[in-house]
Amino acid sequence: MEQITVYAFPVFLLLMLVEIGYGLAVGRNTYRLSDALASLSQGLQSQLVASVSMLFQLGLYALTWQHLAIFPHAALWATPWGWLLAIVMFDFCDYWLHRVGHESAVFWAAHAVHHQSQHFNLSTALRQESTVAFLGWPFYLPMALLGVPPAQFALAGLIVLLYQFWIHTEHIGKLGWFDRVFSSPSNHRVHHAVNDQYLDKNYGGMLIIWDRLFGTFIEEDEAPVYGTRTPLNSWNPLWAVASGYVPLWQLARRAPRWQDKLKVWFKAPGWLPPGVRDDSPAFDLQAARQRYDPPLTRAAMLMAVVQFVLQTAAAAAYLWQSDVLSTPALWGFALLQLAGLFGLGRLLQGVCSPWRLLALDVLLMLLAAAGSLL
Repeated sequence: MEQITVYAFPVFLLLMLVEIGYGLAVGRNTYRLSDALASLSQGLQSQLVASVSMLFQLGLYALTWQHLAIFPHAALWATPWGWLLAIVMFDFCDYWLHRVGHESAVFWAAHAVHHQSQHFNLSTALRQESTVAFLGWPFYLPMALLGVPPAQFALAGLIVLLYQFWIHTEHIGKLGWFDRVFSSPSNHRVHHAVNDQYLDKNYGGMLIIWDRLFGTFIEEDEAPVYGTRTPLNSWNPLWAVASGYVPLWQLARRAPRWQDKLKVWFKAPGWLPPGVRDDSPAFDLQAARQRYDPPLTRAAMLMAVVQFVLQTAAAAAYLWQSDVLSTPALWGFALLQLAGLFGLGRLLQGVCSPWRLLALDVLLMLLAAAGSLL
């Protein structure tokens, strides 16, 4: 699976370049450098976390399949119909995980990373969550119980994930009958919007029919405004992940009753325990249109691009070898690459100069070389 992901890297890049070129040609560029690099950094970060958390990514599913599957060796799974069924089943399970990701605070804390960008383009598709797998693995266990083999489950999940790449664009309008059956750019723009009427709608990954069946579908009408209602206003990749959990922890500490300290994590986002006030200002759609985009010097822009290219190459090499690396090596190289992404975020925010980032890169390369010799 990791090697398939590496093969997809140049395809993603090519399609993003096509989208940028088209946007410039028609006078509607939907990209900003810092935002795109921040989103792509989240994609790399999610892959690094996945490489050291295979117990949750696939291990618990495999254990369930091995010991509890009802039809583990059914001939159906080896047929084209079995593959199609596995994909549809994964998409169905993913709908419910995605829905809970918006309706339960701790799940939203994990999922919100994907929504933090105030832009909507193909780089947003790669802004993947790093911690959802730690919470979401039980949602797919029905597939294990029915006997879908682990490798088939993993590939079905990859197909559903890769499908969703192309629906993150503003340059494709409504598609008629296709919008009524499948997730499409129009349907998914609604999902990423913070407009009142669009909140918590259109969860489907490949198929939008789940939303139509379970009452969560709405058609795109008003122009969407993207992001989260509490804007991240940061390019720090580590804070992007932690920013959902820290407020929940603070709210749990403020709750007077112990049962409310627990409820805070599982109630809907925004739920307040009795006796706790919310002093934050009311949501303002006009204010949400103001995008976070600190200015960068040309030197910082150039260094940011070079840094990300080097990080991507290092991550690709790391993922390609991840199956044969020891656990200490996996953790060591993953942490070094996370440090590099953290440095990139600080550069984008203007709190780290290009020369300091270069010094950090040299240090990280020396540590990586030392680690490879051990």
